[in-house]
Amino acid sequence: MANTPAKYFIAIVPEGPVQVQATALKDLMKEKFNLKYALKSPSHITLKMPFSWNENKEGNLGGMLEGFFKTIEPFNIDLNGFDKFGNRVIFINVKKNQYLTDMQLSLSKFCKTDLKLVEELSDRAYHAHMTIAFKDIKPKLFDEYWEFIKTQTLKEKLEVNDIALLKKVEGRWEVVRRFDLGEINWFKSSDLDPTI
Repeated sequence: MANTPAKYFIAIVPEGPVQVQATALKDLMKEKFNLKYALKSPSHITLKMPFSWNENKEGNLGGMLEGFFKTIEPFNIDLNGFDKFGNRVIFINVKKNQYLTDMQLSLSKFCKTDLKLVEELSDRAYHAHMTIAFKDIKPKLFDEYWEFIKTQTLKEKLEVNDIALLKKVEGRWEVVRRFDLGEINWFKSSDLDPTI
């Protein structure tokens, strides 16, 4: 079987109100400033930057990641307001969270040792964030973008119960698989005998 490389990355991809609000902010940036690059992927918190993997072995990748994420307990993240990286990136601020930091470090080690992926600077200097605008930002207009985004509000608690594997398909990033985090309950409620 030929080696057909595809691009993947691993992230927390919220569903529901957080996804709706974050996407609405990206849409606002597009309407007001024609910043649309961030709309090429669902709103997310990256855990492992894009990497190449043989598309024919996507199932193997999924199986290994599934095993890893079963060892991770579900957790909560607080999103509050906005921040920036210089005049290059505007993002929703993810409040510092030791559990998230430790989990990302474990994932980084797993990717290096088990998946044989290259460790990158972003793996070692992790800063959780949810991007609203980046690659098509014009530095000379950055202050205008920043003043605008500061007029918006976003404050949410996000329950993280799964992690997503995303794949680049025709220039856009799509979730191809979700991995449930460790067993939340030892048994399902359907296992309970209602007569007891």
